[in-house]
This record gives sequence, C-alpha cells and structure tokens, in this order.
Amino acid sequence: MAAPCQTERMRRPSLGRQPQERARPSPRPNILLLMTDQHRWDALGCAGGWVRTPALDRLAAEGTRFANAYTNSPSCVPARASLATGVYPHKIDVWKTATYTLPRDAPTWMRAVRDAGYSTSLFGKTHLHSQRGDLRDREDLVRSWGLEEIDEIAGPRAATASHSNLTDLWRQAGVYEAYQTDLRERYSTKAWVTRPSPLPLPLYPDVYVGQRAAAYLRSLVGGRPWFCWVSFAGPHEPWDAPEPYASLFDPASMPQPIHAEVDRHDRPRGRVDDRLAAGGVPFGPGDIPRLRANYAGKVRLIDDQIADILEVIERRGDLDNTVVAFVSDHGEMNGDFNLLYKHNFLDPAVRIPFIVRRPPCADAPTGAVSNAMVELRDLGATLVDLAGGVAVEGSRARSLVPALSDPARAHRRYVLAKLRNETMLADARWKLAANRSGEAYMLYDHLTDPHETRNLAGLAEYDDIAKRLILRTKRRARDRSRPRPAAPEVDVG
Repeated sequence: MAAPCQTERMRRPSLGRQPQERARPSPRPNILLLMTDQHRWDALGCAGGWVRTPALDRLAAEGTRFANAYTNSPSCVPARASLATGVYPHKIDVWKTATYTLPRDAPTWMRAVRDAGYSTSLFGKTHLHSQRGDLRDREDLVRSWGLEEIDEIAGPRAATASHSNLTDLWRQAGVYEAYQTDLRERYSTKAWVTRPSPLPLPLYPDVYVGQRAAAYLRSLVGGRPWFCWVSFAGPHEPWDAPEPYASLFDPASMPQPIHAEVDRHDRPRGRVDDRLAAGGVPFGPGDIPRLRANYAGKVRLIDDQIADILEVIERRGDLDNTVVAFVSDHGEMNGDFNLLYKHNFLDPAVRIPFIVRRPPCADAPTGAVSNAMVELRDLGATLVDLAGGVAVEGSRARSLVPALSDPARAHRRYVLAKLRNETMLADARWKLAANRSGEAYMLYDHLTDPHETRNLAGLAEYDDIAKRLILRTKRRARDRSRPRPAAPEVDVG
C-alpha cells in the first residue's frame, strides 16, 4: 500500500504514543470500520472533488467506491438501527431520532462479528440509545450488542447534557461551560453561523475519537483478529471546525448550491414541501459558501485522523490483512434547495459515501467504482461475510462481497428509505418519494436531471412510472422479521 501523501497532511495533536507490540498474524482479516455522521456523498476528493481527502481517496484507490449508496433513513437513529439489525426502520418501529433504544437482545451484525472470534471495540458515537446522562452507565447495553472495548461519545448537541470520558476532559480543561454556551448561542440565534469551536484542537470530538482509536490499535496484542469501529461525530453540524481547519478552504471555491425549478403543475405534497414553500432557511449573503467551507474543514480534519489510524495499522504490519470500510449514516443539505440538515429524500440528504478496501488479493480490483444500488444496511452483512460469521437472524441486508470481486455486478434493483410515514424508492434511473397517503410527491429522472431540479410528480405523462414505483415501494417495504422494539426514550440528536 502506498504511503499517505505527506504534503497533504496537517500537523495534528497526539494523545501520547504507547509501546508497540506486533500482533501475531491471523488467518482472517482484521476489520476497521470508519463511520462519519451527516457526511454528504460528494464531500470526498474522489467523488465531488471540492474537499481534499487524501486518506479516504487512498482507500478508494485501493478498494471499491459504491457511487449509488443510500441511507435507509435520512435521520440518525433510524439509519443506525437499520444498519445494526439489517431490517428497515419501520420494521423495528423507529421513526425519528428522539424515541428509540436498540434492545439488548436485538440480532446485530456486531455480535455476529464478535461471535466469529473477533475482539471488538468502539470509539465514538453509536446513537443507538439515549444520549442523556452518563454514557458509561450504558456500557453493558452496548456490550450486549457485541462490542467489548468501548469509549463512547454523544453527538454535538447531546454532549451539552451528557457525561463521558471526553466531557470529563472538557471539565478538567475548564472548557465545558464555554462549549455549552457556544452551542446554546448558536441554536438560539443563527444555527448555521460559522465560527471555530471554543474547544482546543486535541479535545475536539473527532480528534479525540481518532486519537483514542489510534492509541488502542497501537497497543493491541493477542492472537484474535480484531474489529474496530471508529465512529466520528462529524461533520454533523454545528459549523464549528477548529483552526487550522476552519481556514483551510476558501468559501469562494465552494460549489454553488442547487436550486429547484418552480413547479408549474399540481402534485401531491410531502413533509419537505412545507419547508420548501416557506423558502427554506433565511440565509444571508455569503452564508452558504462560508458554511460549506467550514463543513469541508470538518471533513478534512476527520480525514487526517483516518490517516493517523491507517499509519498505526501499517506500522503494526496489519494493513495487508485488514478490511477497511468507510460509510456515513446520512447526508447534509448544506444550503442545497435552501435547506440544512437532513430529514428529506433529496440526494444531498439521502445519498452517502461508501467505500470498502479489502486486503490485496487476486480477485480484489483496486480503484474500482461500482454503480450498483446499495443500501446502508448492506454494510453489516458485508462485514459479517468478510469475517466468516453467521448471517444475522432476520436481517434482509445483502453482502457486497460479490460486487467487491466484480464491481460491474448488479447488487439491488431498488433501494428503499423511510422517514416517519413516508417512503423513498430509487433505481439506477428513477427516484420516487411517497407521502403518508401513498401518493407520489417526488419523482426525478436521474438520467436527464442528476441534480433533481425538476420534480415530475403529478405530470400525466409520468403517471405510469409513478404507479409502477409506488407498487414496488409496497413490495420492498416487506421484511420477514420484526425484532422487538424497546420502550421509547426522549433524546436529542
């Protein structure tokens, strides 16, 4: 594997190096899962090109990038619960971020990997349970899902009202109150304001997560193959990239936001239409370029942490026997259509980056781009397959291992996403979204309109296509299993 591009690397803090002991080689691959939160599919150097991501580009150059990957819900908890269990969110009664905890006995791919003989670890965010209170009090819950070594953090907003190893460090450094004040002021006045975090760089959440994972892997010994899940809290809002990342990208170089054509025909309406009808977010002059440049800085900060982790694995001598996967739970509108965040079925919110790099072998093409239709939940089945584990009971996820050997191979004909009582279905050409009454309120032809600027829903000449896709949504929404839902818990995203 080629060495990282040193000229692209920023100077980064370290949490301290530990003595290194080389682990005994395992006949099965180690597995590194890198996950981000609210990461657009095009916020990669190898995809959209407007963010420089040398570490992630390196993984794409030595593996397979899935260009048509979609979340199963453009909302944190439903997406992550679907990934964990391999079933659609509506089948486990999780509709939004605020009301779900994954049951202890839910069948998960993480447990399947552990049961295949792997030592398992998590550094960062699961968002599969309440983020209030002390996260360390729920470590037994997280272990029940199959994760052994745990250092969990909450999301940016939830971190103002939770406790973890990281917030303890904030208190010791005397910066926790400044962090709480900064978040409170942002969301009470202008949530999309761009300014650096008051946290020192070593205590910024994504730096902490990256360095904790690197230190753990540096010191890891033992004969079992290892699985390490590094789950960053960024580039989720707020737009608070710390320096030097806050100034790394020029707002003038950011891509222009997408704007939709005005509908000139009647059509059914969905949840997002109220936001669109109101004109979206009241951005001021220069707001969108600034927030995009700050978002790019957050992505680059994470990329540098990934570079550190890969360097540790390479120095251990493990890289040629390690599967590396990279994915996000959903995207971020970032000003497209005058919107922020997610919670809709437009591509900036529902399409995700998805890369898998296998150890070098005869049937592992490098630098491949697959146009197969892929769902987020397919990642779990893929990792269990690569670990030699037993498929998760009730999971309807599909392993991507065949597509890793043959990137031209078809995987799914359609992908499905759910949000509240609405449904999205997409194939290689068409995307449809149906409202709670089952009416098509979005219909886009990606062949002629890849940026989704012209909504064809309600046009008579497309009725047959809409009806066919509506029928398909009903068929695709059927899963054979229904894991028992947990009691609701109020939470913050």
